[in-house]
Amino acid sequence: MSDRTVGVGMIGYAFMGRVHSQAWRNVAAFFDLPVIPRMRVISGRSKEATEAAAERMGWAEAVTDWRDVIGRADVDIVDICTPGDTHAEIAIAALRAGKHVICEKPLANTVAEAEAMVSAAASATGKNMVAFNYRRVPAVALARDLVEQGRLGEIRHVRAQYLQDWIVDPDFPLVWRLQKDKAGSGALGDIGAHIIDAAQFISGQRIVGVSALTETFIKERPLSEQSSGLAAAGSSGTGTVTVDDAALFTARLSGGALGSFEATRFATGRKNALRIELNGSLGSLAFDFEAMNELWFSEGGRGFERILVTEPDHPYVGAWWPPGHGLGYEHTFTHEIKDFLEAIGQGTDPTPSFADGLRVQRVLAAVEQSAADGSRFTTVEDS
Repeated sequence: MSDRTVGVGMIGYAFMGRVHSQAWRNVAAFFDLPVIPRMRVISGRSKEATEAAAERMGWAEAVTDWRDVIGRADVDIVDICTPGDTHAEIAIAALRAGKHVICEKPLANTVAEAEAMVSAAASATGKNMVAFNYRRVPAVALARDLVEQGRLGEIRHVRAQYLQDWIVDPDFPLVWRLQKDKAGSGALGDIGAHIIDAAQFISGQRIVGVSALTETFIKERPLSEQSSGLAAAGSSGTGTVTVDDAALFTARLSGGALGSFEATRFATGRKNALRIELNGSLGSLAFDFEAMNELWFSEGGRGFERILVTEPDHPYVGAWWPPGHGLGYEHTFTHEIKDFLEAIGQGTDPTPSFADGLRVQRVLAAVEQSAADGSRFTTVEDS
């Protein structure tokens, strides 16, 4: 690493790889940074697809073995955008090689894997971050600021939902996100992890216990080209869905608040409705990602008022457009990369860290355990 540049290697080139690439390309054009990223190399299993992704997304080189990324002297940062079953192996190897590591969420597929990643991070010289991008929505960051200022008073209720509908069709194929060995869990880990992190981030409280239900509505799906070799394949070209389609749980938080959480990919008509509301003794706030530039706020017993979160003094917004010109999904990743690069350049610890990701992983595990036990209240490990 030179005084002003850091080399970046990214592992994975699909959906997450695309949005992360956009962030690496653009972050230095909008934010004054202590270090400037250079997009050195991208890795994927298919040589042809990875080379095409490198050319399209701005990476200098393409390789088919992630170990070649970690072994390069010109790579200072490893960005992991692969399915969850690979996170632990890649991240631990990168940390041991002295790299800074940013890893997509959830941190791992199991608590044991996440614990191993945190242990490796504790003895590593490189920085670590788990990529919960919704923390970087300006309205969500503003909500956190309002809570920290005491504007809501004592937090009594936290309710959060993440509603999607992309697998409502029973003919949707059995992709990797529907296979437990690759994804770890279904809606719970894929999108539920986001609302768990967002709720804890905004409220400043940890989830300490849960009571849960999970359901798999469609238990067999057509095999895709990706999943055609599954051992669990059923008859006539179908395979078994081994993850939850929806998760619903209540929770107690460390500061005394009561919480309710719902994550589903079967909310017909809802595309990406990440919603969170906090009610306190002095006020309330509410957010919905499908109107991501707005935060609704109530104070002093008045009804909710809309805050358009596009002013230059709002979190992150001053680097972008004039007031009223809204931001989009992709900006959250640019903000995430900006914060990571600042931590590297300034020698501070980025957040959320792998330790924060482990705390979310323990909540996911408690939800699964509670659902398996018949909704009995389950204490979150080490909370």
